[in-house]
Amino acid sequence: MADQPGPTPGPKPGHFLPGGAGDSGADNKAAERGAAPLAAPTPRLSKAAEDEAAPQLRGSRLDGPGISSARRDAEAAAAAYRTVFQPEPIPFDPNKKRSKLLVAGIVAGVLLLVGGIVYAGVTVISKSDGLLANPLTTPSVRDGDGATKPTRKPTADADVLAKNPIYAAGKLAAVKCKEPAFRPTTMENVWSYYEAMISCLDNAWKPVVTKAGFEFRSPKLVIFNEGQETACGIQEKVASYCADEHGGSVTMPWQALPDDYAKNKAATRIDMAQSISFVYGVHVQSLAGILESSDNLRDQAKDKAAELEQDRRQALQANCFAAVFVGASRASFPIEGELERQWTYLMNHSGDENDKKEPRDHGSIKSHALWMGQGFAKTDPGTCNTFGAPAAKVG
Repeated sequence: MADQPGPTPGPKPGHFLPGGAGDSGADNKAAERGAAPLAAPTPRLSKAAEDEAAPQLRGSRLDGPGISSARRDAEAAAAAYRTVFQPEPIPFDPNKKRSKLLVAGIVAGVLLLVGGIVYAGVTVISKSDGLLANPLTTPSVRDGDGATKPTRKPTADADVLAKNPIYAAGKLAAVKCKEPAFRPTTMENVWSYYEAMISCLDNAWKPVVTKAGFEFRSPKLVIFNEGQETACGIQEKVASYCADEHGGSVTMPWQALPDDYAKNKAATRIDMAQSISFVYGVHVQSLAGILESSDNLRDQAKDKAAELEQDRRQALQANCFAAVFVGASRASFPIEGELERQWTYLMNHSGDENDKKEPRDHGSIKSHALWMGQGFAKTDPGTCNTFGAPAAKVG
């Protein structure tokens, strides 16, 4: 008898499951998987693409390439800030009087062109009852359950200005702060430059601010396109400082810098260092209570001349603070060669005379040379007491 075939072995466990030996579509699926290409990696930007990067950054920086998650978080925080603290625009009404409450701080005003160097001026912006097209509002303050007595007598504004502890806190230590290597050819580069500079400024000023008895807070950084709305309102080519209880915001323009840099590289590099140092100087004024007290005395000025003098005292001090920092970082930056020549020219040729159409609210060329010169040479905030100086030195 012929041998009969043995029983056929049964299927093994998993035979008919998807992907098992009994899955008739497994081969097809494998083929499909092999045929589907992996997503191509994002190509690196070529030199030509870098030159075209600015239009991609138009509007919010969240749409631009290369922004870190930390910076996206900062932008989200700024958006949330506007939602809470910035109402619909109030129509301009020239007949309404400024309020005494300072909320917007300083605008590094019309940029005065000085022999190829752009000089950042300063204009005070305060909360108003309709004066600004897009003002910030003041957060509401809840009263406690019962009245409380002040723990100490409030300091008079004049004493806050002329006898501030910041003047006795000592020199800024020599700062190991090399000039950031980012050149202002794109918005991202400008952001990176100012971000690195703020880190240096924080390290330089924090010991002095805390020694003087004030709470130190680092300001937020915002880089904007012209006409873009930020926490400081609608921006138009000027660097701004907005004071608030969260530490303040430094908002800086960027769009003119690529052309300026192409025309005069050394002058633009010095201008960027001075501009951010100046606006940061206003931040120091805010931390020390100087900004608010100066605004209060400005509101009490008996006439326009006295009001402008108060503006000049504040602006000259902020520029002196800027020079203190630049002097402290002179060796490490370094400020030498053509950069030193441009810095010296800026100190000695910046002032209200360069734009006769504007009010004399920033200080004369002579006054700038005095205050910036001694701040740069001595690196001591105590040399920047413009509020205790005679009127002849703040002209």
